[in-house]
Amino acid sequence: MTFEDLRVFLAVCQAGSLSSVARDLSCTQSAVSQHVKRLERETGVRLLERRPRGVVPTPEGRVLQTAAMEGIVGLDLALRRLGELARGESGSVRVTTGATTVRHFMSEAIVAFRELHPGASMEFRTVTSSRSCFDALADGGVDLAWVTIGSPVRGIEQRTVVELPWVLAVRADDPLARRSRIGTADLMGVRHIRPPESCSSRAQLDTAFSRLGVHPVSDNGIADWDTAVLLAELGVGHAVVPALPGWNPAGPSDGALRFLPVPDLPPLPVGWAVRSWDALPPLARAFADTVARHCPAGSGGG
Repeated sequence: MTFEDLRVFLAVCQAGSLSSVARDLSCTQSAVSQHVKRLERETGVRLLERRPRGVVPTPEGRVLQTAAMEGIVGLDLALRRLGELARGESGSVRVTTGATTVRHFMSEAIVAFRELHPGASMEFRTVTSSRSCFDALADGGVDLAWVTIGSPVRGIEQRTVVELPWVLAVRADDPLARRSRIGTADLMGVRHIRPPESCSSRAQLDTAFSRLGVHPVSDNGIADWDTAVLLAELGVGHAVVPALPGWNPAGPSDGALRFLPVPDLPPLPVGWAVRSWDALPPLARAFADTVARHCPAGSGGG
């Protein structure tokens, strides 16, 4: 049994296909299969079960998958730290998140963190969904992920930092702009500008709409909440969005747009996801704590 056997096995578990892993590794499917067979000989149990559309780990395979993932990620972190020490570096922090997060949640924290740790390097990877963030964590490619907090994910710990109330972004000349708050009835029949269905916060909003009996006419395909607000300002439609730090839900942003509270919708929890808080590198933990301290108080509690 080698580390390469375990790495290949983990890749197969995640991809659900030997052939796709073979393509990623530029080798044959037979070579990938040999890694798995070697592990099965060593453990004496069957680790993968074939399905019509690929493979899934058996119960025994899931045991090995969990243990191997913890061991390999820990080893990767150790090797990374040794490399940093050999190069005389003080460490690094690797974060994955959506496009709007750094601007709205992390800008002040980054400045404060850099003042305390001027020699640390920082890497930010932008993705389009919380699912992509979880995949990056599982692969060991990042330390921290800022996500919409949702259902439990195997091998991932989630921690809420803030809970964001929902607001309706409307033009100042819209009849709805004269209201102090938006009720369920106000959401009926208006054209909604919304992110793609793959967006985790969009999924939570849709669930809340369904419980309230709201079935909005929508324009889909918007990349992020900032774009939704811009299009609302341009008069394309209305946007129900989280009250992100930097927006003022109590009044106009620049005279052209109003953010009106929608109290019937439950707040959106957002925060950090990690593989293990106990195994988090000290610098990454320090950055996570710094972001939590600098999140605006008006955004909610977590």
